[in-house]
Amino acid sequence: MTWSKWLLAAVLLGQPLAASAQDYPTRPVSMVVAAAAGGPIDVFARIMAERMSPALGQRMIIENVGGGGGTLGGQRVARAEPDGYTTLLGTIATHANPQLYGSKPLYDPINDFVPVALMAEIPLILIARKDLPANNLEEFIAYAKANDGLLNYGSAGVGSSAHLGCVMLEQAIGAKFQHVPYRGTGPAMQDLIAGRIDFLCDIAVTAVQAINNGNVKALANLSTTRSSVLPDLPTAAERGLPTVAAYTWAALFVPKNTPEAVVTKLNSAAVAAMEGKGLREQLDSVAATLVAPERRTPAYAATFVKSEWDKWGAAIKAGGAIPQ
Repeated sequence: MTWSKWLLAAVLLGQPLAASAQDYPTRPVSMVVAAAAGGPIDVFARIMAERMSPALGQRMIIENVGGGGGTLGGQRVARAEPDGYTTLLGTIATHANPQLYGSKPLYDPINDFVPVALMAEIPLILIARKDLPANNLEEFIAYAKANDGLLNYGSAGVGSSAHLGCVMLEQAIGAKFQHVPYRGTGPAMQDLIAGRIDFLCDIAVTAVQAINNGNVKALANLSTTRSSVLPDLPTAAERGLPTVAAYTWAALFVPKNTPEAVVTKLNSAAVAAMEGKGLREQLDSVAATLVAPERRTPAYAATFVKSEWDKWGAAIKAGGAIPQ
């Protein structure tokens, strides 16, 4: 076959692929959530999926794939066909947790995905058992240093946002804590209320419920800005820990090699959903804050995810969370 015939064949073969990407989607799109149904991240995903569906012209269906501290859900999408029909609602659990697995992660969070859009941030809140002898962050720091290595905290599992948030806090304070992993935030919260563990670095929506019910005490917002659901609670930076920036986030991803036209269509649907009427009020239910419009592009998401990988990696190594 001559070169011209090879070129013609390549062009003709490429046309169906281009048309397929242009016509996308022609069937429902799956959004994988690397957490159990009913939790804050799952609720956020369902809100966004419902709002993205009209812009896509197809239903967006939630697929819960829990386990591995978020990595099983990430692996599910990393290995999926790059056709835009399997997407991932990524968080720090899916995109920082793999660092805990050393040289044998289930996937590469940076190179195995194409970021579509960063959508929201959700702060972590430092809460403690009611009888802990500390009523604010300054007193907590002093108490932690005086009882170095004795305080314990719970989490939803190794690599969860609650775990990594406390690792960052531990490093910033310079005191050692004992990590008690649970199979979910619910059991950890129950033990905190019962006084069997000392504190949690909990996602805001579940922390707020326990705080408002008087079951725990709030000591600090570990994010960089105050939360609309806890406006009177100071951030860690306001109380002397400027290096603490512990929050989870939600971003949409697709497998690497997904056509650019598909990424563009998904980004447009995500942006349309974020600009929809009444969304901000809905997101108060999960204490999530939408990112600013200039932070919603695929290019920004790619830069952001890399910076988060570096940030949490430094905390993991410095805080002694040795890769397994």
